[in-house]
Amino acid sequence: MSGAAEVDVVIAVHTPDRPIARAVASVLDGNARHTRLTVVCHNVASSDIAAVLAPGHRDRVSWLEHHDGTRSASGPFNAGMRAARGEFVSIMGSDDTLRPGAVDAWLALARAHRAETVVTRLALGTPDRRVPTPPTRPTLRGLADVVRDRLSYRSAPLGLVSTAARERLGAELVEGMPVGGDVAYVTRLWCETRVVVDRRGPGYLIGEDATDRVTYAPRSVEVELGFLHHLLDQPWYRAYPEAVRTAVATKLLRIHVFGAVLHRPDPQWWTPPERTDLAAVVRRLHTAAPAVAAPLSRADVALLRAVLDPSSPATELVALARARRRHGTPSTVIPERLGQVAHPEAPPRFMTASWWASR
Repeated sequence: MSGAAEVDVVIAVHTPDRPIARAVASVLDGNARHTRLTVVCHNVASSDIAAVLAPGHRDRVSWLEHHDGTRSASGPFNAGMRAARGEFVSIMGSDDTLRPGAVDAWLALARAHRAETVVTRLALGTPDRRVPTPPTRPTLRGLADVVRDRLSYRSAPLGLVSTAARERLGAELVEGMPVGGDVAYVTRLWCETRVVVDRRGPGYLIGEDATDRVTYAPRSVEVELGFLHHLLDQPWYRAYPEAVRTAVATKLLRIHVFGAVLHRPDPQWWTPPERTDLAAVVRRLHTAAPAVAAPLSRADVALLRAVLDPSSPATELVALARARRRHGTPSTVIPERLGQVAHPEAPPRFMTASWWASR
């Protein structure tokens, strides 16, 4: 495929067993007007992937093979983005699809607001199952603010990213990480580019076909949260204003650290070394952003105390992780520090914004 295009869409795929034909069709049949499509074949021959596409689509794809021997998707996505020549680049998974007209809607927003990054609407499985991230201000109009609009809660760089902005920042996905290779990348986008959030247009549909996604496999805390240490080590992160560092760190604590406990519900999994590693992660977050836990709920803080005390019973740790997910109970709504009740990350405002984002 050749010719000028405003948007390079990059799909990475590692096996013809994925519904790659569906993903390709969603771009070529419903979003072709401004796009060039590149399929990056990760550790697999492009001929094997081409064979499963509709015959009329095969010659409309730019093919790229990327062989690195790893299971991380960062490598093939980076390869595709480096090859991009359009004004914007957009990445998508081989299980996923774009709703018809999504790229046109993104471009319209980018033009209207001179944005460098457009955050797409996300839905899971079906268009009506909206993913409420980021939980932006209900009053948001125009460019978004990383702190007030809680942009860090969107960890995936889905939508549009300016090629010039990527080059200016030297921003790429972190290669070799089995999980979290996109967190540092999107953090730079949210904090250092002009961002607009598409809240009404046709969006990005996350497929539910895969049963072996890399990020679903259980791992040690060291591996699962290794990306967090990498992020906190970056000079550009340490140079951010305190409010920005704190907003990012609070999200990391709330979603990734607490999520690591919730998704490991067997107390026997929590051996002393795993508990020690988990506590070390939280201490690093406190060092990077001392106010990281200030706006959290009482239920959050109870879990936080258990995480920081590796000698506390693992059964209690798991029970507290479940308790903080009982949304609407007093302990999940009331901040530990009542003076923080109006903070953007405190439960009242955060839950309201999340509900609004799900509409």
